[in-house]
Amino acid sequence: MSAPRDPACPRHVGLHHVGLIGFGAIGRALVATLGADPAYRLTVLRRGDGVLPAGVGAVDTLGALIATRPALVVEAAGQGAVAQYGPTLLEAGISLVVASTGALADDGLLRRLTLAAAASGARLVVPAGAIGGLDYLAAIAGVADARVRYVSRKPPAAWSKELSALGHDPAALASEVVLFEGSAAEAAARYPRNLNAGLTVALAVGPALSGVSVVADPSVTSNTHEIAVESPAGSAAMRFTNRPSPDNPKTSALTALSLAAAVRRHFDPLVI
Repeated sequence: MSAPRDPACPRHVGLHHVGLIGFGAIGRALVATLGADPAYRLTVLRRGDGVLPAGVGAVDTLGALIATRPALVVEAAGQGAVAQYGPTLLEAGISLVVASTGALADDGLLRRLTLAAAASGARLVVPAGAIGGLDYLAAIAGVADARVRYVSRKPPAAWSKELSALGHDPAALASEVVLFEGSAAEAAARYPRNLNAGLTVALAVGPALSGVSVVADPSVTSNTHEIAVESPAGSAAMRFTNRPSPDNPKTSALTALSLAAAVRRHFDPLVI
């Protein structure tokens, strides 16, 4: 665990205004993390009248959020929110961190977002989310003959509906069941709420991604991501075992921490 941030430290002087779209499991965890840091001021675009922590602002329209002029906005409301709000935010010159990276499987939307960012000078930021090693993956993306495979393994409880539809009893599953094999774009479209990591890998490595597998596995107790790499530059095997979010077993608790890290990198003068 990192040490508490010292607001007197020169790296964190000032108040950074961050907008947040969505206040579900990820949004609440992100607010709990950044809201405890006096360097950040938060404004949430939300639906409904749920109670927000003290000191956190709330708006109910995108126009109202833009009017507050946040330096950065984090999307944590699902793939539909990326299409609904992303282009307008980027056109307004406001950088956007996208939690629902599966939305970027839509080539037309990705092009709209990147063109809007390029025109305004804003940035479209894809966080690491539930995985790591994106620096390595990006480094070998252009290497000829590089091959990458991604496997998502989650406990049967995370796939109860899907397993039941296939005739399996999730509570009595004795061996792994492969729910999907194919491309990252197909996986993100089929499982829009929990295959964002596969799309993130695809964005990092491009054509080097040779396949994605989605597995319900009774031998794992945590959301597990496996990335295997073979290239002329070397080989790598990465395995990330994340505890599920207490509010949503299909989402890793690490996701909100990764979003917070992406926000901090946006403002920090030293980027690692």
